[in-house]
Amino acid sequence: MAAAEDARSAGRAALAHPAFVRYLFARFLIVVALEMQSVAVGWQVYEITHRAFALGLVGLAQFLPGMVLFLVSGHAADRFDRRKLLIVCDVGFTLCSVSLLAVALRGSPRVASIYAVLVIFGVVRSFSSPANRALIPALVPAEHFPSAVAWNASMFQCATILGPALGGVFYALLRGPEAVYALSALSEAVAIAALLQIRVATHLRARERLSLRVAFAGLRYIWREKLLLGSISLDLFAVLLGGAVALLPVFAREILKTGPWGLGLLRAAPGVGAAAMALLLAHRPLRARAGKTMLWCVAGFGAFTILFGLSHSMTLSLISLLLVGATDMVSVVVRATLIQIATPDEMRGRVNAVDMVFIGASNELGEFESGLTAQWLGAVPAVVLGGIGALAVTAIWAWGFPELREADALTMEGK
Repeated sequence: MAAAEDARSAGRAALAHPAFVRYLFARFLIVVALEMQSVAVGWQVYEITHRAFALGLVGLAQFLPGMVLFLVSGHAADRFDRRKLLIVCDVGFTLCSVSLLAVALRGSPRVASIYAVLVIFGVVRSFSSPANRALIPALVPAEHFPSAVAWNASMFQCATILGPALGGVFYALLRGPEAVYALSALSEAVAIAALLQIRVATHLRARERLSLRVAFAGLRYIWREKLLLGSISLDLFAVLLGGAVALLPVFAREILKTGPWGLGLLRAAPGVGAAAMALLLAHRPLRARAGKTMLWCVAGFGAFTILFGLSHSMTLSLISLLLVGATDMVSVVVRATLIQIATPDEMRGRVNAVDMVFIGASNELGEFESGLTAQWLGAVPAVVLGGIGALAVTAIWAWGFPELREADALTMEGK
């Protein structure tokens, strides 16, 4: 009984720190805004073009800036005040939402204008993401960090549930994306106000000048740490091949015969599963066999992706996507905990920047891959083949990275 109570207390430990709670609130508002915006952009682009490939370009437009700038953005997160950098980035997100609103209000918008704003959005996010993740260890004591990771993941997934649902409902009710973009900008403005109230203890870090050696330090570190390399690259290739999010507008409209509200539900379903899993991991952390659990869950991600691709039922599709999100969340928590615990503070920005490129490649580049494959083969074969690819990647990584297969507790003693 006492052990169970201690576990519950440990799970809530990070919430005792006001700065972390304010950070969670701001992060929640930003993710809700971006998820609402993502639904509106996807439906708007598909309405304009009626082409799956155009949805793939939405992901590519957001990914390429991060790929180009990750060395600079990671260095910025290590050199400058991370809280102030986040505030500047959130201002940038707000301006992007306002720009999308202006494009929509013009009437008969050109898809090229939307892509241009998404490229700017990608630039802002390339600086925001590493600073976001590198800031968390400064908000809680080291012993409460695993709790902070789990709560951050939970809050993120709750936002990914609410955001798409709100985006789809407002798009359908008000017959257009304008209200969605306006609400996104408002949510981002409130997030900025919350970040302004956070006080972070100052940690002196060596301010190295930007050079190729300094910029590539994050890549070298991950390459040396085979456990990190295995966990990051597994997620990259599994989600790159198995991601179905970009094609949800096609499935919603052409296969499941639903509208924007249905698209919002489909977009929210992975978040529901992921949030449930994140809350479970917050209260019952992985204390053993973390590597094998991660591998089995990535395999489950591939299997449930195949099930979604074959489904013609809205109910079965929602269940499949819910399980896709739940299984994916295990690898998210394992990877995020390992990276933050194993990385020295003065390198966290650069290491997280590299990780965010991998995540961006798996998500946005995966969207481009899905759109391209769907243009050639059709939406259903693209998703099914992607799920099969995720299963194959899991088997190869289980054999090629014994460090990942044998990883036990989520601790890095001696690092």
